[in-house]
Amino acid sequence: MIRLGLNAALAACVAILTCGPAVAAPNAPGLTLYRHARLIDGTGGPVRPGMSVLVEGERIKTVAPDAELSAPAGAKVVDLTGKYLAPGLIDSHEHLATPPNRRAAEANMRRDLYGGVTAVRDMADDLRSVGELARESLAGEVPGPDIYYAAVMAGPSFFVDPRTHAISLGVEPGHSPWAQAIDETTDLRTAVTLAKGTSATAVKIYANLPGDLVKKIAAEARRQGMAVWTHSAIFPATPVQVLDARPDTVSHTCYMAYQVVGVPASYQAKGRIDPKAFAGGPNPIMAALFAQMTAQGTLLDPTLRVYAEDAERYAKNPKSRPPMCDLSLAAALTRQAFQAGVAMSTGTDGIAPASDPWPTVYDEIGLLVRDAGLTPAQAIHAATEVGASAAAQAKDMGTVEPGKLANLIVLAKDPTADVENLKSLELTVKRGRAYPRADFRPPTAADLKDAP
Repeated sequence: MIRLGLNAALAACVAILTCGPAVAAPNAPGLTLYRHARLIDGTGGPVRPGMSVLVEGERIKTVAPDAELSAPAGAKVVDLTGKYLAPGLIDSHEHLATPPNRRAAEANMRRDLYGGVTAVRDMADDLRSVGELARESLAGEVPGPDIYYAAVMAGPSFFVDPRTHAISLGVEPGHSPWAQAIDETTDLRTAVTLAKGTSATAVKIYANLPGDLVKKIAAEARRQGMAVWTHSAIFPATPVQVLDARPDTVSHTCYMAYQVVGVPASYQAKGRIDPKAFAGGPNPIMAALFAQMTAQGTLLDPTLRVYAEDAERYAKNPKSRPPMCDLSLAAALTRQAFQAGVAMSTGTDGIAPASDPWPTVYDEIGLLVRDAGLTPAQAIHAATEVGASAAAQAKDMGTVEPGKLANLIVLAKDPTADVENLKSLELTVKRGRAYPRADFRPPTAADLKDAP
């Protein structure tokens, strides 16, 4: 295997990825006026009937009541009488290239976009592949959501994981700019500089690191202007130690439960969480964690779909390894977090089978409503404004307001009344470009073969 030195790693990053600021997609349309909409603006507020949204190029120019906004000369007018207009959805936890598989990634991206998902947060993969997918989607060369991604950092002992080998072809696992092994001897300034050179939005702190090192990595990432995304337990770093590092988001509700039952020494040693430890109502130890998250503004990426998928797998084969965490426990802890004021997003950490014509994020939204007790309006808020914050893109997306990207969805039915109404989607608009649902070609099993 090849071990990249600093100069070689930087050269590889520059050669592979575009490291400059994002630019507008070419050939963005001119003026489009969406009139007579029932507006869901993404803030969590009520539906606003009789609203118009004027889009100029890739951004929203004006949002106003119909009576206050006339069609400018030359504008295309889209009549949305009886329809609902909302922000594009955001999946805050996808993996598009573990291992890289362009056909599968593009099929999933197409399903996402034509299903109303206009942005995703990719939580660490082979960034050589993800960077190109992000560029192609931004340029409009392939239909897909915008992609904001992380470079991963973990302890050296984590890099025996086969997934790290799958994303490191040609490079010794743990020694690429996008997946680095970190210990007390690491020059963190250089490590974060290398991660930033991949055009990553964030550093993802993953596993097998002590609490003091998690805190140092997070501080250096922030110093260099990167977001900090972490697992909610980093083994042996506890959830409390993770939160003390002040990450922007933490992923996986159930990992937080290790604060109650004890944190294993390594990611590889993690075991089943006994739900009996959480009997008798809201857990006070978890309450303290959620209070800290609320106070410092750390978001939760619950990934309930992971626990639902594990339960389904185990039901089909009871002789297989039991799930690490029951869905009922994951949902109860997520409900407790939400009731404590923790803002949460809608990350899936998986890809639905080809037989499902709708984006995987619909599963997570549904679980937040059915199992964690959010209202449909609250779940839509999690998938829009909170999702934008989770991806560190709140200034550009997540709500329907002037100056933000024209990332919009048009639905025949009200999703804040029933999240199943997301499936009444008629149109996605990403950066001002229209993608009618009628033009969607569902993925085949071959498209998603060996998908990550």
